[in-house]
Amino acid sequence: MAVEVVMPKLGMAMKEGIISSWNKKVGDKVTKGEPVASINSEKIEMEVEAPSDGVLLDIKVEEEEGVPPGTVICYIGELNEQIAEKKENETKRLSLSSSKEEVAATVAIEECPIKRNRLKISPVAKKIALASGLDIDTIQGSGPGGRITKADVEKELKKQAKKEEESREEGREERTKIPLAGMRKVIAERMQSSLLNSAQLTITMKADVTNLVKLREEVKQSFEKRGEEKLSLNDFIVRATVLSLGKHREMNSSYDEDGIIYHEGVHVGIAVAIKDGLLVPVVRNAEKLSLVETATTIRKLSSSVRRGEMDGIEMTGSTFTVTNLGTYGVEFFTPILNPPETGILGVGAIEQVPMYKGAELQKCSMIPLSLTFDHRVVDGAPAAEFLQTIKGYLEDPIAILL
Repeated sequence: MAVEVVMPKLGMAMKEGIISSWNKKVGDKVTKGEPVASINSEKIEMEVEAPSDGVLLDIKVEEEEGVPPGTVICYIGELNEQIAEKKENETKRLSLSSSKEEVAATVAIEECPIKRNRLKISPVAKKIALASGLDIDTIQGSGPGGRITKADVEKELKKQAKKEEESREEGREERTKIPLAGMRKVIAERMQSSLLNSAQLTITMKADVTNLVKLREEVKQSFEKRGEEKLSLNDFIVRATVLSLGKHREMNSSYDEDGIIYHEGVHVGIAVAIKDGLLVPVVRNAEKLSLVETATTIRKLSSSVRRGEMDGIEMTGSTFTVTNLGTYGVEFFTPILNPPETGILGVGAIEQVPMYKGAELQKCSMIPLSLTFDHRVVDGAPAAEFLQTIKGYLEDPIAILL
């Protein structure tokens, strides 16, 4: 008997899952545990695995189409097996009356299925086509059963744009509008809400990490001899931030309508870039962890998030966030607060600069730091003192190890 494969529920708040792509097509053989489709919700993307061996008999939900959890997305069974789906017969009762005999008769009429030439098109493709003014009757579908997909609509848009380009002046912009959905939509809403509902201010400062770079190299060699994973510069920066939050309690807080909440534990959010957006896993009670324990936790969380393994990973409850764009060559930037936190530290790329130390000119490693904070909670002076404390730890890295 054919097995139903349904859209899984990826979280308590999930209302809809979207088919990102099908790894198999109708008629392909599948093995139990083999990924048959990729799906995503607002925050998570994962693979749907085949519950049993067999053949992919039918696909009920096309790519880019969203459906509620529990909806059947495909059937798996034996080759040429007939799928038994629930069918409902609608019955109408027709009342006939005779003005002469005044007799009423009730006839049950069962409606027969009528084959109609209904155009097949995915919801996303239809939305794009309508927004662009395309005549969907002229689009050739490439999906199963001639279904029009998002790719078909985009292809038609490009074709029409090319024709228009040939008949209009040079330099006219060619545009394709893509609906905002999934993780990108959540990020857009949260970031806009953050800016609208807080008084954000960013201050910047540079720290001389020449000694930190040397210390890290020494620690790296020691770790390699013992066969352990090396510490990254970001591990030291996160640890310095945690120590500084312990000395500046007002930065480890959040704004509430009834007042300011000061948190006892330091729960650091680590911004991790993934393919389609940004996630912030949380290192809880970071004040109780050593430098090595902090580094190990960050590495495990980051690896799990990038692989899409979200079970057991906390994505909420952070009291402060650290985001590092140094690997992209970025210097100073303006990070946006992760609500309802009071602060977020942005870290840029290290720059080698000549610098006088006493009467001697030396080559130094300078790192740019950008602190965004909520001015409703903290004023400029205490925020600057907090950033100075972080700078102090980075310029005297032995204090980070103690």
